[in-house]
Amino acid sequence: MEERKVVSIEDRIPKLKQTRRKKANRRLILYLMILFLLIAVVIYLQSPLSNVGNIEVQGERHVTADEIKELANITTETNYWKVDTDSIKNNVESHKEIKSVNVNRDFPNTVQIQVEEAERIGYVQTNGEFSAILENGTKLEATSSLPGGDAPILAGFSKQTYLEEMSKELKELPHSVTNLISEIHWEPKEDNPYQIRLYMNDGFQVFASIRNFSNKMTIYPSIVAQLEEGAEGIIHIDVGAYFEEYADAGEEGDTEGEAQADSPDQVEESISEFEANNSPEDNTESAPESETTITPQENTELTPQPETREDSEPDMEDTPVSEQDSEQSGNEEDNDGSASTDASSSEESEQ
Repeated sequence: MEERKVVSIEDRIPKLKQTRRKKANRRLILYLMILFLLIAVVIYLQSPLSNVGNIEVQGERHVTADEIKELANITTETNYWKVDTDSIKNNVESHKEIKSVNVNRDFPNTVQIQVEEAERIGYVQTNGEFSAILENGTKLEATSSLPGGDAPILAGFSKQTYLEEMSKELKELPHSVTNLISEIHWEPKEDNPYQIRLYMNDGFQVFASIRNFSNKMTIYPSIVAQLEEGAEGIIHIDVGAYFEEYADAGEEGDTEGEAQADSPDQVEESISEFEANNSPEDNTESAPESETTITPQENTELTPQPETREDSEPDMEDTPVSEQDSEQSGNEEDNDGSASTDASSSEESEQ
């Protein structure tokens, strides 16, 4: 049998003590690390290091970044961990020109505020000052001496209902077409309260209707492209689509499938000229000299004349009536004589 190695208890006790000492030291180090970490967190939270160090505002156009920061109620002294994103969003969206807000925190000390402003679709002039009109029809209280170049001027919209509807149509209109509009005037009529007149930057005028304006106005560039160079007039897109030259434009002309109308003054003037140039006295046609007018005489028998060449025909106009009668009787006698001669010759041949 093999002999087993026997370790005495005196030799095993030191090793056990050393192992237990190592485990205790590890636990102590772990506890000390947690304690120091908690102390560091407390110091960080109580120090300026935990404050917001940078506030980034993005997407602003007309509203300044300082106004947005003031609405957000956040400064560099605000604790980063106490920033309430929902509260900031609600505060910034309370501004009339702010449409939507998105707030994010970027560690360690940055707050990002992304805003989307409501579009300005026009400017209204009041007492020499211009106020912006938003896409929802809201009129801003802030005024300026000059309108912005980002939207047309709206004139004559005395009723808020039509202004709001016009704002919605302009919102749906492409920016490429909106940039061509200089002014929009509301010119209502009894039969069409939605009629508007547009003054374009290229010199044309457009008659349209507020209803379906965004759909019909999209064809404006194609209509202008078909007009002749230098043409000036009014483009109608309210009922159908056609071009009408100004009254002082001169000649009439059709423009590639588009009708051109004259003003009532031009129509009356053309009618008067036509009547003057076509009076009854001028319309009486005189007979040519080569033709004569034959007036039939009473109780006059007309006998058929033998066909003769035109060169040998006597001039009946220059011959008196008495001579014509004598010539006619002579011709009848000659005809009777020739007839009797023929009858006698036929009798002799029979004998």
